[in-house]
Amino acid sequence: MKDQKELQKTIGGFFQLQLSNGEEYYPSLIKLNTTRNALEYILKVKGYTKIYIPYFTCDTILEPMLKLAVPYEFYTLDKQLDPIVDFEIGYTECFLYTNYFGIKQHTVEKLSKNVKNLIVDNSQAFFSKPIDNIDTIYSCRKFFGVSDGAYLQLNSSLRLNIETDISFDRLLHLIKSIDVGSENSYGDFVENDKSLENNDIKKMSVLTQKILSGINYQNSEKIRKQNYNYLQENLALINELDIEIPLDAVPMVYPLLISNDKVKTKLIANKIFVPTYWPNVFKWTNEQMFENHLAKHLVPLPIDHRYTIKDMERIVCVLKDIIHELAS
Repeated sequence: MKDQKELQKTIGGFFQLQLSNGEEYYPSLIKLNTTRNALEYILKVKGYTKIYIPYFTCDTILEPMLKLAVPYEFYTLDKQLDPIVDFEIGYTECFLYTNYFGIKQHTVEKLSKNVKNLIVDNSQAFFSKPIDNIDTIYSCRKFFGVSDGAYLQLNSSLRLNIETDISFDRLLHLIKSIDVGSENSYGDFVENDKSLENNDIKKMSVLTQKILSGINYQNSEKIRKQNYNYLQENLALINELDIEIPLDAVPMVYPLLISNDKVKTKLIANKIFVPTYWPNVFKWTNEQMFENHLAKHLVPLPIDHRYTIKDMERIVCVLKDIIHELAS
């Protein structure tokens, strides 16, 4: 199939879906199909012989290493979600750190000065700008209504010769959710997730770029900050995760850590859907490890552009009722 940009523009015919014209948030970065492919791109270009990754991460991150037969080793985090680097990183090895929930930019900045061959995983920190000369990857679909898409800042002039992705057949869950709601589209969302497994590295699709060019990023940033601040004001006293965040941080979620594994279930019963970060962590860790505790007890509360302060009030109210019920 021809690259979409090579297709001659047609005149006349039916109307396409009308989307706003604007600019992507990272127009100058490399635009790719998925975040795991962005990591694969780095590994291919740099030729690293080993990568250090955190125990506390999604298992999809392993896909590039398994594809390329690159050995990996896990490292642990302290209770501030900072990496415990008690090992030597070899000249041909690299170190991946996740900017957790978009609130760990200060740690990213420190690591950029002290750790060689650093790769920053900003899949949870879309609005955290990349640091010069540091390889950095971003996920689009963790923040916006797109089916795929990733950005890559690569500290190299080398570029891979790759095709452009086609993503129109991945939109069902996004379109269906508008008509019949997210609950009735969840199965399609899961299918879309599966369709992103083991794909070749490709350029971001024209469709995904078009959608990303029509987003009001300034408004999205503003809402996330407002919602995060409201939850922090009301939940800080019960939150076991005490992390001071940068003033300009734009978090992905509000990370509530509370040592009761029934809270999540009861929130979901009240139609406040919260994910588990990440089920695979239970396989990789034991119960004595902080990462295991995080996977079991972390409650990532949604704060994104879909929600208002009124929604945050509801979350706080439901949470307080749940905590009171569990304590009695």
